[in-house]
Amino acid sequence: MPSEPDRPDVGVGPHPEPWPDDPRLDPELLRSGDRRNVVDRYRYWSRDAIVADLDTRRHGFHVAIENWQHDFNIGAIVRNANAFLAGSVRIIGKRRWNRRGAMVTDRYQHVHHHPDVASFATWAREEDLAIVGIDIIPDATPIESALLPDRTVLLFGQEGPGLSAEALAASSAVYAITQFGSTRSINVGVASGIAMHTWIRQHMLDD
Repeated sequence: MPSEPDRPDVGVGPHPEPWPDDPRLDPELLRSGDRRNVVDRYRYWSRDAIVADLDTRRHGFHVAIENWQHDFNIGAIVRNANAFLAGSVRIIGKRRWNRRGAMVTDRYQHVHHHPDVASFATWAREEDLAIVGIDIIPDATPIESALLPDRTVLLFGQEGPGLSAEALAASSAVYAITQFGSTRSINVGVASGIAMHTWIRQHMLDD
């Protein structure tokens, strides 16, 4: 398991004694300092305590990505999912993925594996989640004009080929992020952040 980045200019040092009487706090972090990549409210909290607190606030959207060729962008998607507090991340296909891009945020995010699209679609149906594909296929609806379902799973394809035929068939709708330059597509990690924030804008920022 990778260690958290240890930068002296990030986080806080050892906590002054006497230490607070709070079961959420980790004695080792209190003793040595907390340089983890977490927001200030979670300084000195144990990992289990952070996950438990996040679980009380996770949003109604989930994120899924096909992983047939060991996509290096999955780490960025997991990091985005943590930043926007997705319910979970679902990886379809190969179980192994490169965790480096996640910057250890996978420790705080629920990440699950599905061997194929069929098992993923069964899970989504059992959870009453609409599968929404994100891809630049010709018939896709611009995401800027779409209303994303409150309970949904945003499904992304492999970097390059995009969503598989099975994934497109399982999707109730497919949305594309409008582009204006010469490139055919944007990085799937970037696309995931845009799509997640679109859900946030529609369902959370007006509350």
